[in-house]
Amino acid sequence: MQHLDLQVIEQALTWVREGEPVWLCTVLSTFGSSPREPGSLLAARRDGSHVGSLSGGCVEEDFLARLRDGVFDAPISEIRYGDAQDAHPPGVTLPCGGILDVLVERLPPEPASLEHLEVLQASLLGSRPLIRHVVRDGGRFHLSEDAGQGARVELDPEGRAWRLRIGPAARLIIAGISPVARACAEFARGLGFEVIVCDPRKEMRADFEVAGVELQSVLPSQFIASGACHAATAVVALTHDPRIDDLAMIEAVRTPAFYIGVMGSQRTSQARAERLRRSGGLDEAAIGRIRMPIGLALGSKTPAEIALAVMADILRVQRGRPRDAL
Repeated sequence: MQHLDLQVIEQALTWVREGEPVWLCTVLSTFGSSPREPGSLLAARRDGSHVGSLSGGCVEEDFLARLRDGVFDAPISEIRYGDAQDAHPPGVTLPCGGILDVLVERLPPEPASLEHLEVLQASLLGSRPLIRHVVRDGGRFHLSEDAGQGARVELDPEGRAWRLRIGPAARLIIAGISPVARACAEFARGLGFEVIVCDPRKEMRADFEVAGVELQSVLPSQFIASGACHAATAVVALTHDPRIDDLAMIEAVRTPAFYIGVMGSQRTSQARAERLRRSGGLDEAAIGRIRMPIGLALGSKTPAEIALAVMADILRVQRGRPRDAL
């Protein structure tokens, strides 16, 4: 599945290859009503052609008008949309009363821009998360390796450069179909995850249908072992069937997945850990990667509540937030 960031970078690449300068915009921060999170991208040309979004409509129209007027001809600019007091430059306001900070980079049609965009494209297509370091004074940029978790946008301690995370679309692999799995898939799609559900049982697949979710008719362990996990992947097992859940965990700990979890009570989890040691051959480090019981301790009872606890915990780990910071 091509997520929006990849579409933005690929269109920017096309324009640069055609000899057109490109303005690459990144949402830095939001406050109040905003449909796009920090790190969201938009690419535009002077003539108003653009792909991606910053806010869902009102900001794009103003930005493109200012772009045509030559406001963003410097290598780098920062603009704040907000109320009359907070807006920078003056007059850049949001009707919803929120605040939106945007980084605007002018990428000229030259080899350095082309190479940079090609590396970003490879990161979005593959398994190598990166950090873009963009210097605020002059717009110079470079890339470094990234573990893949943490805030998508950060300002370095000296306030001199933005650290912008970029990498593969977040993926959720759900091992086995159950009422909790269905609710989890629906939540994950709403959060922008690429969702893949694996279950070899024909009778379980017959009634499963969630818009935008890929359904694989194989054992989850086989799918995971095929190389389906990258550093932006979460793997969850939600069936209470050890024939599915245990095998999925054995394979998942061999991957770079950032989150691995399996549903069950404390007692069930202790018994599973012992089985994984004895039959699965997992050592303590591997077992320590598995979150069991899965999810945040919200006192969840219904499938929707359990799914909410699971996705909330995945999001917590993805954003690099410790439990005691909640």
